[in-house]
Order: sequence, then C-alpha cells, then structure tokens
Amino acid sequence: MIKYVNTEVVFQEIPDETTLAINISGCPCHCPGCHSCYLWEDVGTPLTPTELEHLIQSNDGMLTCVSFMGGDAEPATVDQLAAWLHDHHPEIKTAWYSGRIRLSRDIDKRHFDYIKLGPYIRHLGALNQSTTNQRLYRCVNGDELEDITYRFWKK
Repeated sequence: MIKYVNTEVVFQEIPDETTLAINISGCPCHCPGCHSCYLWEDVGTPLTPTELEHLIQSNDGMLTCVSFMGGDAEPATVDQLAAWLHDHHPEIKTAWYSGRIRLSRDIDKRHFDYIKLGPYIRHLGALNQSTTNQRLYRCVNGDELEDITYRFWKK
C-alpha cells in the first residue's frame, strides 16, 4: 500500500494544468541531491481511492490534473489509482512523476495523460534546465509518449 505525506496545488509541474501534486513516501530511488529526502521513509496516510476522492473534493472543483509524485516502490498501485481516477473523474487529467529511467511494465499508458521519467541528477538540473536528463511526456493515443520537456525551458 502506498502512502502520501502531503499535497499541494501547483501550476508548474504539468504545463497548462492546475495540478494536485500528491507526494508519495517510500521512494526507493534515493537520488543524490534529492530535494525531497523526507519522502524516502515509508510514512504518511494510505492513498486509497476513498482518500483520493476526499483530496479531490476538498479542492472544490479547481483541479484539472492530479499528479502522483513518486510511487516507484509500487507502480502497479499508482497505475490502479490512475485508472480509478480516469473512471471516476474523466474530466481530471492524470500524471505520474517517476524517478526511474524507464517506464515500469506495471504502468498502462492509457491511464495517464502525462508521465515524467528520470532520476534527479544535480549537475544536469531539473526539468526547467535544458541540460536535464529528466523528461516529461504527454501520453498520446494510449501508447505513444510525446516529449514535452522543452515547455519548461525559457526561450
């Protein structure tokens, strides 16, 4: 069972979306220089469909996207929550921020609108740096990943 530590409504994680970022604990990636080391421990509140519904309702209809920030220890559970979200709130887009290099076989791209892949590597920078190794993809037609990382870079 995955747990989350906190949430925040953000405007920068997914371009053009008002996103509820759900910070999931128990991260197995342990990236050097990680800005969220507090998420390495298995702590927090269980993230179930009932809890997810509560989080959505408590944001009073202002959300256009929900992003699972982590969950690499249990990608199948993240996938199940995204499928539930698509079934029960088709008006809300789904995103997943993974610290892995490759997409887990437990993830069905049809359940997501956006997927971020890649560990944080300090000297390469975050998504807003053109040197980053991380990539944000928009899921297209249920099976393609379109790289939209450039949308974070200032021109």
